Amino acid sequence: MVQAPQFTQLLSATRRGARLGRLLTVEQLVAWGWFRDGDATRAAALVVAELASNAVRHGRLEGRGFRLALVRLPGGGLRVEVTDPRGECLPVRSEDGLGLVVVDALTADWGVRPFPPSGKTVWGEIVP
Repeated sequence: MVQAPQFTQLLSATRRGARLGRLLTVEQLVAWGWFRDGDATRAAALVVAELASNAVRHGRLEGRGFRLALVRLPGGGLRVEVTDPRGECLPVRSEDGLGLVVVDALTADWGVRPFPPSGKTVWGEIVP
């Protein structure tokens, strides 16, 4: 069985870490042959920015970072995963923030799953 190409990076749970996650996403997608200024690359960068920002804001624990994972899907799509240590703080769509509204608009599907022992992974799938 051939494993899908993927990229994984641990990042600091800071605004700088969230920004770096977005920048690394664009560079990885370009390395995989996506257009730097393409709509799918921009969508992926925005999804990473929102999920990483949520991980920093709502999923942060002192001394712990978050993990960014990018997985190429069969058919050319992309799965973005952001994992943080706060599994009890599940994402909710709210009138107060637009982050998950943006994620919902830019992804074909998204969701959250537990990341044992205590964390969670928020994921979204982008179809170019």
